[in-house]
Amino acid sequence: MEILAALAGTTLIAVILLEGFEIIILPRRVTRRFRFSRHFFTFLWHAWKIIVSAFAPTKFRETWLSFYGPLFIIVMLSVWVLGLILGFAMLYWGTGSSLRAADGSTGFINDLYLSGTTFFTLGLGDVVPSTTVARILTVTEAGLGFGFLALIISYIPALNQSFSRREVNISLLDARAGSPPSAAEMLHRHYSKHGTYALRQLLEEWERWSAEFLEDHLSYPVLAYFRSQHDNQSWLSALTAILDTCALVMVGPEGACKRQAELTFAMARHAMVDLCLVFVQQPSKPTHDRLPQDKLAELRANLKAVGLKLQDGEPARQRLLELRMMYEPYANALASYFMITLPPWLPTRTRRDNWQVIVWDEDDEHGHRNTQGEHEESEHF
Repeated sequence: MEILAALAGTTLIAVILLEGFEIIILPRRVTRRFRFSRHFFTFLWHAWKIIVSAFAPTKFRETWLSFYGPLFIIVMLSVWVLGLILGFAMLYWGTGSSLRAADGSTGFINDLYLSGTTFFTLGLGDVVPSTTVARILTVTEAGLGFGFLALIISYIPALNQSFSRREVNISLLDARAGSPPSAAEMLHRHYSKHGTYALRQLLEEWERWSAEFLEDHLSYPVLAYFRSQHDNQSWLSALTAILDTCALVMVGPEGACKRQAELTFAMARHAMVDLCLVFVQQPSKPTHDRLPQDKLAELRANLKAVGLKLQDGEPARQRLLELRMMYEPYANALASYFMITLPPWLPTRTRRDNWQVIVWDEDDEHGHRNTQGEHEESEHF
């Protein structure tokens, strides 16, 4: 029995250290099929979604969902620490419980107590090892506990920094593409004397953002569960709106920055596809067409009214559909998994942009913000 306990303790310690190395230190995606942390993470996420759907009022669902990422980090780190303490306690017990307690007590509880005080380097001295093997295990656990806690302390600031970098461009998109962002509004607001240059610069920034986003979220997948500051913003809606815009630019308007749109489209789609691989989500058909023919006609008419003429005809429509099929199934799979609403192609006029809203605005009888003056203010973009 002691040998089995020692083997089980060694295995538990090895598994946790491997998981910690892969999640905190290793800067690349792990393709190993079985990973305890990933399965534990996924199980808790599905359970959390069920709880939110069943008990959270619609108005507060986004807030409840935003709790999951930070809470899971605390839970995951706590499970790792408890697992390491239990693993070393099993090793102490498996090697004969060679301990001396001040009160003369014996048993596995003493082993567990020594493991806990050693891991956190408390050094109380009321239970001490009495053999060479037990002393070696004590020193090993103390050093491992010190290093493990140091890694945890460095891990959380790295997550916060990555989250902040991600959210900067998402916040900037508010005044450039609406709330929520839409491809039609993005083209509309960038159409001016220097509109092509401004649009090219925007797409170039989002090409780099997509590359940084992919790198950060491959290294720290938990970041994908961190929600944006506003309910109508998210990394997925922003990424989808950028892909929508690139698709429109690649099909038309005539003379626009198509090369930069192609580069941004490639990087943004790469990020979206790899996120599906990380979270093991199969691309799926959308429940409804985000851009049916009548909406496409409306989009063309709206842009044409401000001087932006999209290419028309069956080849252009077919090309746009092909581009959409390259990323929309992946976006739909991620939206379903993360409970995020994909952005519209055409702007939503039921509320102002986030930057236009003031906290003392009163909702109208339909529950929407007063949008008086919104259209006039938007024209300045």
